[in-house]
Amino acid sequence: MEGCLHVSTKVLMITQNFYPEIGSASNRMKNIYQLLKEKGYEITVLTTVASYPNQNLYKNKDFWNDMNLNEAQHIHRVTVKKRKYSLNMISRLLFYLEFTLKMIFFVLFNRGKYDIVFVSSPPIFIGIAGVIAKFRYRAKMVLDIRDLWPESLKGVGVFNYTPILWFFTRVEKFLYKKSDAIVVNSPRFSKHIQQVANIPEENIIFLPNAAREFEIHEEIHDDKLFKAIYTGNIGLAQDVDFLKSLAKELDKEKVHLSIVGYGMKREELKQFVAEQQLNHISFIAPTTREECLVLNRQHDVGILALTKNEVFDTVLPGKLIDYMTSGLPLIASVSGFSKQLIEKYNVGYITESRDAKEIVEHILYLKNHPNTRMEMKSNSIRLVRNHFYWEKNILELINLFGRFENSSKKMKSKVTKVEMYE
Repeated sequence: MEGCLHVSTKVLMITQNFYPEIGSASNRMKNIYQLLKEKGYEITVLTTVASYPNQNLYKNKDFWNDMNLNEAQHIHRVTVKKRKYSLNMISRLLFYLEFTLKMIFFVLFNRGKYDIVFVSSPPIFIGIAGVIAKFRYRAKMVLDIRDLWPESLKGVGVFNYTPILWFFTRVEKFLYKKSDAIVVNSPRFSKHIQQVANIPEENIIFLPNAAREFEIHEEIHDDKLFKAIYTGNIGLAQDVDFLKSLAKELDKEKVHLSIVGYGMKREELKQFVAEQQLNHISFIAPTTREECLVLNRQHDVGILALTKNEVFDTVLPGKLIDYMTSGLPLIASVSGFSKQLIEKYNVGYITESRDAKEIVEHILYLKNHPNTRMEMKSNSIRLVRNHFYWEKNILELINLFGRFENSSKKMKSKVTKVEMYE
């Protein structure tokens, strides 16, 4: 049963990232929103003004390419004065606190009625707005965990102040305890959540980042020039030193690498490429998801690199799914869950040593063995359709919502029976 709910079920979605922002978080929220709308839910979105990775990007009308969302009256955006993406962690925390407080004010003064509050973290503070909304509207609360805070803060090595991390851990536990259910986008998050807050396994569901049917690409890339691509964030969680070494080695082999990146380490990488005069490395400005998927299809392999830290062993990067959606074999410097997935389904090659020369050897092998590339392409498409397919996976969330409605009906039934005997 697909958790059939009454069409009047109202959901308040609270998220920092939403359309038209680029990145996995925004794309995840947009797809959940659209698919729930198609199933008859009434969705109100509480989010921030589009500013990831920077606000100026969204002056370009190309990013505002969905007329239905552009004209939607039920998407509320809070403005934020603080600078967002900075190496200064205090500045970033102030940013998160500012928009969380504004979201709390919205919740306290908004007269809407909601049955379910769906709040997406990180940042961890946004969950507090979700808890207040839960009690304000007497609603069920679903906490969507896209990354583990404060674990990921320690993983990127920019914030190791023990008293603050202790406080964040207490907030994390509080949010897990107050949630009626928790959604995770990596199955490895479940064990951590159970350890921190003793949450029953049945209250945690796995809903990975995924692809829509119209995004899946099965056509053969017939350009004779072999090209690799790196897309997405170039920040603290990504191994920029490894990317520098890889760029240098690929240039030696005259293999073209396109970098469609953004983030606080992008300029550092771009400057390195210019200084080293790496003529086979090119940078492409951040673009829409649709255009990025088109660019993926014009290449032959996708590059993935995460900083070596056990924190990142649990994650399932969105770009991994995007590469597979485009039929690209993966060349990855990762460990943990991502490594196991790539190896189990034979969709690419892995190096845990962070050795750029080893990665280049894998790339050259795929360049010289088109049949292997085609096999990995087929494996990627099959894996996406079987496990990372939004039209199917959204049913997990709908079934969860259905459990809430059935529980609510039982409660109302009990109240009615008591009243009959009074």
